[in-house]
Amino acid sequence: MSDPVIEARGIGLAYRLARSRPGTLKEFAVRSLRKQIHYEQLWALKDVTFRVDRGEVLGVIGPNGAGKSTLMKVIARVLPPTEGRVVVRGSVAPMIELGAGFNAELTGEENVLMYGTLLGRDRDHMQDRLPAIAEWAGLENFMDVPIRSYSSGMLARLGFSVATDVQPDLLVVDEVLSVGDAVFQQKSRARITSMIESGTSVVLVTHDLELVAGLATKVMYLDGGHNKGIGPPDEIVAAYRDGLL
Repeated sequence: MSDPVIEARGIGLAYRLARSRPGTLKEFAVRSLRKQIHYEQLWALKDVTFRVDRGEVLGVIGPNGAGKSTLMKVIARVLPPTEGRVVVRGSVAPMIELGAGFNAELTGEENVLMYGTLLGRDRDHMQDRLPAIAEWAGLENFMDVPIRSYSSGMLARLGFSVATDVQPDLLVVDEVLSVGDAVFQQKSRARITSMIESGTSVVLVTHDLELVAGLATKVMYLDGGHNKGIGPPDEIVAAYRDGLL
């Protein structure tokens, strides 16, 4: 049996929050020097353990503030865990916030090249793939203008097109399939389904329980930063709906 794509053991992530924070930077600096600022840790994740094997689709569900997006950022190596260990094997295509790495003053073409570099791709390869990326996004006539003139839907299409232009070992998707119009949602779901059929592992965060039930091979329920249950989609989704988790 091959090694899992994701192996997470006891993951915890805490944010350090200042209490009674002063109103000005000067006052904050003075009180910091005097050690008069009190901090406490807010645990967004605590003791989360799971694994994702090759070709598996893990759906992550739970209420707002459950720690789902934080977990995605840990998996995508955006945030290091405070405790525990997560091993991700292979290439990763993160789709946590489409267009988050874009620069509004650069053109669509310049942003594609920059975004591809941030994802660890060769610049010459990205240059060759520009026409196909623009065509999939439906932006062939807008690649030479600054993206500040793009609509939110155009940005989403371009970001998705860049992120999914290669076949990664792991695709990390956070509510991406709920953005854009119906045509974009259908087109993006078709591309992700094709990747799954080709062996890409997926971690999917969404509030769309029907989507999870249809795509996921197993589901994890997060609440308050804790893993409340993981198992077959029908069982976990039904328990979540009935308030049993």
